[in-house]
Order: sequence, then C-alpha cells, then structure tokens
Amino acid sequence: MDIPDPYLPGAISLLDQLDKKILVILRDGRTLIGYLRTIDQFANLVLHEALERIHVDKMYGDIQRGIFVIRGENVVLAGEIDEEKEKTTEKKQLEETRNRILKGSGRVPAARTDIFYDET
Repeated sequence: MDIPDPYLPGAISLLDQLDKKILVILRDGRTLIGYLRTIDQFANLVLHEALERIHVDKMYGDIQRGIFVIRGENVVLAGEIDEEKEKTTEKKQLEETRNRILKGSGRVPAARTDIFYDET
C-alpha cells in the first residue's frame, strides 16, 4: 500500500484554502483579495469581503467589492495571504502616508509615536 502524494493538482488543491484569506490574480490583470467561501470542479471561486487592489508604482489602493464570483477560466494565480505580514505592510504604508501629509502641510512628524514625552 502506497502513501498518497500530498500534492493535489488543479482546482482541488484550493480546498485547503477554504475560509482563509486568499489573493487571486485574474487574466485581465486585476488583483482580488478576499475570503474563499466555495470552489467547484471548474475552479469557479466565491470570495467574501472581497476587495480589488490597484497598484500604482510602489503604492496601492483598495476598492471594496463585497461578494465576488470569479469564473475559473479567468484565474491566473490563487494563493493564501499571510495576514500578519499584510497588517504590518498596511501599518507601514499608513505611517508613510501620514508623514508625507504632515510634511506637505509644513508640520514635522514625530520621530517615534510610541514614546510618550513628559514635558514637565
């Protein structure tokens, strides 16, 4: 009796990703991020709390899409997202944007925002 190969080819390999946050790149170049709720034998996907991520240079913006049904033939790439890394990246981008706005308005951003100074 042979041990089955852990690699599952095709759409069946996405079954392990159910109810996890995934990134999907479509044939037309769009990037979608959302929670994979269901998949069928044709690799049709349903994403919950989906958002479309638009990249411009090193920056990106997100557009909320809600529930998104994707036809399998349009999927180029699908994979799980490391949510901890994504939160860190979002926090870093938010801080950079905040600093750029403060500098643009003539204010100087604090060197470190996690330290409280006692001015007494």
